[in-house]
Formats: sequence, structure tokens, C-alpha cells
Amino acid sequence: MKSIRFYLTLLSIFFLQRPLSAAESLPDPLPLNTGLHPLDWVIIGFYAVSTIFLGWYFSRGQEDTSEYFVGSGHMNPILIGVSLFATLLSTITYLSTPGEILGKGPVYLVKDLAMPFIFIIVGFVMLPVYMKQRVTSAYELLEDKLGLGIRLMGAIMFICLRLIWMSLLVYLTAKAITTMLNVGEEWIPYIVMGTGLVAIIYTSLGGLRAVVITDLIQTILLFGGALLVIATITYHLGGFSWFPTQWDESWDTQPFFSFDPSTRVTYVGTFLSILIWYVATSCGDQVSVQRFMSTKDAKTARQSLAIQLTVSVVVSLTLAMVGFALLGYFKEFPNEIPAGIDLKKDADKFFPHYIAYHLPVGISGCVVSAMFAAAMSSIDSGVNSITAVVMTDFFDRFERQPKTKRGHIFSARLLAFGIGAIVVMTSSVMGNIPGNITAVTNKTANLLTTPIFCLFFFALFVPFARPAGVLVGTVLGTTTAVLIAFSGPIFVPNFQPTDLDPISFQWIPIAAVTVNIASGSLVSYLITCFENKKLTS
Repeated sequence: MKSIRFYLTLLSIFFLQRPLSAAESLPDPLPLNTGLHPLDWVIIGFYAVSTIFLGWYFSRGQEDTSEYFVGSGHMNPILIGVSLFATLLSTITYLSTPGEILGKGPVYLVKDLAMPFIFIIVGFVMLPVYMKQRVTSAYELLEDKLGLGIRLMGAIMFICLRLIWMSLLVYLTAKAITTMLNVGEEWIPYIVMGTGLVAIIYTSLGGLRAVVITDLIQTILLFGGALLVIATITYHLGGFSWFPTQWDESWDTQPFFSFDPSTRVTYVGTFLSILIWYVATSCGDQVSVQRFMSTKDAKTARQSLAIQLTVSVVVSLTLAMVGFALLGYFKEFPNEIPAGIDLKKDADKFFPHYIAYHLPVGISGCVVSAMFAAAMSSIDSGVNSITAVVMTDFFDRFERQPKTKRGHIFSARLLAFGIGAIVVMTSSVMGNIPGNITAVTNKTANLLTTPIFCLFFFALFVPFARPAGVLVGTVLGTTTAVLIAFSGPIFVPNFQPTDLDPISFQWIPIAAVTVNIASGSLVSYLITCFENKKLTS
């Protein structure tokens, strides 16, 4: 009977185009669970064991580090595209998108309009240049033009960026799980250890192939988990009455553009910040470049990029629907909002709460597995990429590598395990950063994204670039990013975490890349003029 009613509801929505009338009674609120059921934990445990098995399975065929780091350079572009998406999505986006939509408003969806422009810039301008040189570490591309010092600086910046990124996402995952378990935040370190340990084991064993295959599984779980939340709310409310038809009173004012830099989110700011972030990440982050290098040529790399961006748009829209559905459900049943939690201020907590307490037994386990999957997809990619950079840019570059191929692979696995352990330890300090998930991510993990990209921009597209000019640009660009990210504590006396920053986090990538390229180009040009004048005199 339940299935019949569900399909009748869908028919009434799509063919009759009629929501439930006020006279028609809605069902009672979903019965509250007591948290995750033992069956849910069995599903989560099965997923963890399966990923470790995959790591062991792919470890058997590894003969050298080329196979370990780039899959011998002939991997399927569809798998690579999905892996790129899963890596850059992470638990942060999985949790933050519904929370952002629920608590702040739908302007965040403007980011999807940037995807065609990202594809043109990266696919047809950047990738043909990158794919001419087959490298294991992206930072090898910097040495020929800008010297060893800039190469090592880029590698170190990337390592710092990814360590912060992984530490942040594993902390946020653990924090969400505490909401589901209804336990205190003192449990966060133990959840961090469990999540990190599984990801580290299968990554250190299986290399990039294990990472890519598990990323595919994780993407399916992520998408399926979001659909299950939408389906249960739609069924329970008797249709799509949760879909907003007007601007909700709890949402922020989000203008098209504002000359006030403190305006948290605008349409233009969202578009530009996402455009710059995606281009910078695709062209300057080892996680992305390593995957492009694992494909056959520029054409297949472009196919991977198209898959990544397409999946990103589909999942982004789906997660936005999750935010709308959650808002509609808790607006309809305000008595179901947990004590001490506000629909606007604590919007990030409603998605994990709903998963643990409102989904049927078994389905909760699948969706929680998806959240673990999102965390592990970024941990595995980050650990594998950092290992590739350390091995290539430091050990191999200075001839400190083991003598045998087997010894090389063993060292890579040992290094991967050590990097994962560092992430687990450093995640404990991430709770000190104020803001919701979206703001915290932009204030920390994205600080070095544009400065790293600018290194490649100078090396590959600025003929007169000089190491000293690039260094000046990097310092000024990074300083700009930090000043904007923490403009509240730096410039406002007695600044409180709940206060609005004087400069919105959306300006971080826009201002940082502008200052970096402008100052670096100017100094490089002046040095070039001085060199030419010296030669002619």
C-alpha cells in the first residue's frame, strides 16, 4: 500500500500539477529512531572491510611507482572523471551544500553556471599545454622555467594545503557522526581515528587504482544517499510540497552584486569564486593534475574533465534538493527540531540529524557509509598525491630513492601511512575555526589554492616570468588571502565568531589571484627590463 500511495503521489504532482490542499491531512511526523541501529553499523563495517580488500587486491599487481601513482598512464577517462569529482566533493561539500541551502538560501547554486566556462578554460587552454609533458608530480613542470627553488616551494605549499584540507574534512565528518550518535564532541578523536585508519590502509596498499575504484563506489553511495533522503521526505509529505515557491523568511539577503565587501554571498561573487577555484584546483593541485596524467592524452583528459563537471552539477542540484526537502520537513514539523538547535544558525546539523533519527533502519547505514565514503575519497586522494609529491620532488629529485622498484613501492606505502597518521593528529585543532562549514572551508583549505595555481600560470603562460617576481607574487597573494579570510579577528576589535566578517570569504580567490598575478608580473617585467638594459649597456 505504501508503494502504491507513493506512485499515486508522483502521478498527482507531475500530471495534475496539484499540491495537497489545506483540507487534506498530512501524515504524522516520521517516528524518531534512537540513532543508528546495529544493522546500520553492520552495513558501515561491511563497507570499510570492502575498501580495505580492494586496496589489498590492487596491491598485488604493482611492479613500480608509475603503476602506484598514475596507473601506468592509461586509465579509463570516465573513472578518472568520477574520481576527480569524488575527491573534490568530500564530506565538506556533502554536508555544507544542504546546510547552506537550508540556512542561507539557494544562491550557492549559481556556481553550476560556471561549469561550461571552467570546461573551456581548463579543457582547451590549460590541458593541451600540461599533457605535452608526462610527469608524476605536477611540480616537475615548474623547474624548467622557474628553477628548483620554485618547484620545491610549490610542492611544499601543496603538501600544506592538502594536509589542512584532509584534517578539516575528517574533523567535520567526525563532528557530523557525533550528531548522529547523540554523543559529545569528546568522541571526535576516536571517530577520526577509525575513519582515517580505513582510508590510510587501502590507499597505502592499493595506490591510485584502488583510490579511483573506491571513489566510484563512494560517488554511487553519495548520490544514492541524497536521493534516499529526498524520497523519504517526499513520500512522507505526500508529494513535493517541500519545494519552495518563494524566498523563505529564514534565508539571508543574497543580492546579484554588492559594493559592500562584507556581504556574505552574492550571485557574482559565487560565480567568480567558483570559476577561479575550479580552474586553480584543476591546474595547480597535484590531486587533479595526477589524475589527468593517468589518462592517455589531452583528449581523454578533457573527457575526464567533462565527466567530472557533469557529475558535479547533477550531485550539486541533488544536494540542493536535500536542503529544500529538509527545510520543508522541519518547517512542517517544527516540534521535531532538536532542543538547542536553531533552523538557521545550526543548519549544518540538520542533514546528519535527519539521517540518524528519521531514515529507516538500514537506509541510515547506507547514507552514513556515504558520508564516511566522502571523507575517505578525499583522504585517499590527498594521501596518494602527497606521497607522489614527496617521493618525486624530494626523494627522487635528490637521488635518495631506494635502489629497487619493490623498495620504492614499499617506501611509498610507508610514507602514505605516515602522512595519514599526521592528518589524524592535526584534525583535532580544526574545531577552533569559526563559521559554518562553507565559510570554514574557504577560510582554511582554500588559502593556498590560487597561489599554487599562479606558479603554473607564470611557468607556462608568462614568457618573461622570473623566480624573484613569482616569489613576490606568491607572498603578496597568500598574504591577501589570509587577511581576507581572517579579516574579522585581524581588523575588528572584540570580534565574535557570530559576527559578520568585514570582507566576505567569497573575495579570497578573486583578490588573491589578482594580487598574485599583477604583482608577480610587474616585478618580473621590471627584472626583465633591467636584465635587457644591462645586456645592451
